[in-house]
Amino acid sequence: MIPVLYGGGAPEAARHAAFLFAERCVSEVELIEVLDDANQGRAAAFHSPGDLRRREMWSVRDALTTTRAILEDAGVPYTFKRVFGPAERTIAEHAASDHADIVVLDAGRLGFFRRWGTFARLWRLCSKPVTMIH
Repeated sequence: MIPVLYGGGAPEAARHAAFLFAERCVSEVELIEVLDDANQGRAAAFHSPGDLRRREMWSVRDALTTTRAILEDAGVPYTFKRVFGPAERTIAEHAASDHADIVVLDAGRLGFFRRWGTFARLWRLCSKPVTMIH
């Protein structure tokens, strides 16, 4: 499973998944776009939830296109889902319910503290192995 959390997408995670597919370690990839709840956070006090959702989807759209193109060019079969909720908890729930074997997270565009905070929460919540690419 490859979660796309932020506007940077997950190109490095997609390349890693393509490598794993070529080595016959995985047979399919699940690509999930994780969007935060638009009603929470500071921006909700100043903008409507619909505007916040549109802005977030615009920022992720191009990155998601790049991530999908990498998987398609490598011939990796994948499925796509858009899910809403707190990132780490949502990823852990989908990894457990969808029978994922591994979670590959592209954290190259996250800052140091955000990267390790996200990894620590995923490691604690997720019952599957988590690989962080940066």
